[in-house]
Order: sequence, then structure tokens, then C-alpha cells
Amino acid sequence: MGVDLGDVIPRKKIKLADLRRWRVAVDAYNTLYQFLAIIRGASGEHLRDAKGRVTSHLSGLFYRNVNLLELEIKLVYVFDGTPPELKAREIENRRNQRQEASRQYQRALAAGDLASARKYAEASTTLRDEMVADSKRLLDAMGIPSIDAPSEGEAQAAVMAAEGSVDAVASQDHDSLLFGAPILARNITISGKRRLPSKNVFVEVEPETISLPETLKTLELTREQLVDLGILLGTDFNPEGFRGIGPVKGLKLLKEHGSLERINELKQGLSQVDFPAIREIFLNPPVTRGLGISWGSFKADSVRSLLVDEHSFSRERVDAAIERIEQVDSSKSETLEKWLG
Repeated sequence: MGVDLGDVIPRKKIKLADLRRWRVAVDAYNTLYQFLAIIRGASGEHLRDAKGRVTSHLSGLFYRNVNLLELEIKLVYVFDGTPPELKAREIENRRNQRQEASRQYQRALAAGDLASARKYAEASTTLRDEMVADSKRLLDAMGIPSIDAPSEGEAQAAVMAAEGSVDAVASQDHDSLLFGAPILARNITISGKRRLPSKNVFVEVEPETISLPETLKTLELTREQLVDLGILLGTDFNPEGFRGIGPVKGLKLLKEHGSLERINELKQGLSQVDFPAIREIFLNPPVTRGLGISWGSFKADSVRSLLVDEHSFSRERVDAAIERIEQVDSSKSETLEKWLG
């Protein structure tokens, strides 16, 4: 779910080209779930290979990353590790919701209601271990490093950005800001015309960046208060948040009182939430610091072997995408030769 900061934070609309040559840490699970939810057929069915294995995530990962690599964006995907204990309830809720959505999907299919079938299919999205393993293999073949975080992937990516190892964190959620990412880049893996979840409505999704320093300045909050705002609205560690409090009211309360403990009207609710522990997760998360990131080379033969030979992708389409990357590499080599010569 992630915290929803709504319209109270400043956003800057950008073009993907504005991120040319940036180093970007991608919230891997967040991105793969997006691909699995979005890349489906008319009745909600996944793309599958000749053996019936789901390939929607690989399709999204390959073709979207090709677009970003063409802009010479240096990507690193960060995968979740062991979730905090406080997240157990949310994980269980999500599992139950997916199971119920899966049952509703089968009922909708049986009734011939394709619109509802697609809606429930998106809600039943599951990322299995073998999908993660194949995703990492594809990233390696494309020269894109992957990192396994000790706990929350967004926390690890945020610390990498704060340390200067990367320039931004790419995620759809705002949690990266609470974890301290200086710049959050949204919609870079799913920009373009997209169908709204659970609706037959299409909208233009544009990339955007959100600056943490600018956010804190605009809202007149400290980062600690921004974390408190997140707790008021609801996080993965207290999904319900506080009844009747949205971004505007939460912001007003924090400006008036300074911190959660001082908001008298919420004392009863606060007594039922371990908010000090949630604060600690955001302000001092378990991460690996000082990571060295090594980007590899694009290995065309390995990409073909995985996508075409193993997973039945169209050789013609894959080769066309590979050619785009090879043209970028060729252009860089020519530029280097001119500079040296």
C-alpha cells in the first residue's frame, strides 16, 4: 500500500529524457507488481510462455528497461528482504485480499463478465519466487545490478540515494521520502497511457519527481514530522491510520502540536499503535550502508537465451529491442573515439 501523501506535497512533472544519465535505484517488488497487474489480456489473463509460465513481469522489465537504458540511465534494482514484524498484519491482509480476488476472478470468468474479470485479476496479482529469480537473471543479462535489502527495499534504496550512490529512488509509493530519499521519481516504469486499477478508464501517466528538501520546506515540517504525518494517514505498519484524518487535516494537526504525542484528541488511538517503533523503522531502518554498485554490460546472447529460448518471446521483437541498445553503445564508442583522437 504505502503511505498516501495525496496532493499536499509538491511534484514536478518531467519527461523521461530529463533523467538522462541519472543513477536510479528501483523499488523492485513495487515495479514487478505493477507489471504483473498491468500487462494482461482482455479478460485479465497474464502473458504466458509455451509451457504456461507467467511472463508479464519479464515483458515489462525488459521493454521498459530498454527505454530507460536508451537514455543511458543507470539502473539498480533493490529487492525486499525480511519484512519488519509490524508489517505482518498488512502482509496477511494482502494475502487474504488476493485470495478473495482470485475467487471473484473465477466467478466473473464463468459468468462471461470480462470487465469484472480483469478488475479482480489485477487485484489477485502474486509475485512468486521463481518470478523473482527470473527477473534477477534478466537484469543481470541486461547489465543491471540487483541488490537484496536486509529488510525493506525502499529503505535500502533511500539510504543509497542519501549516501550519493544513486541520484534518485524510483517507486510508485511515497514511503521512500519517509525513509529519507532526497529525490523520489514516480511513473518512470509505467508512464504512458494506462488503465486505472479496477476501472475501464485510461489516463496519461506522466513521470514526476518529488524532492524531500522541497517537500519539507513547503509543508514546514521536519523529516520526523513527515514520518508522523505518514503514521496519521496510515503506513504498511499501521494500515488503517487514524479515522477521519487525511493529508490536509494531518498536516494541520502536526503544525499545531508538533508531534503525535502532543495531539490530545488522538491519545486513545495512539495507545493502540506502536508509533515509536514505526518511527524507528522509517528513521533508522535495517539497511546495508556503503554499498559499492557495479554496472555490467548488456549481454545480448544471454537475453535471447532467457527470453526467446526459455520463455517463448518473439525473436523479432527481442532483436529489435537489442538493436536499440547496441546503437546506443555504438554511439558512445564513436563519441569516445572522437574525444580521444
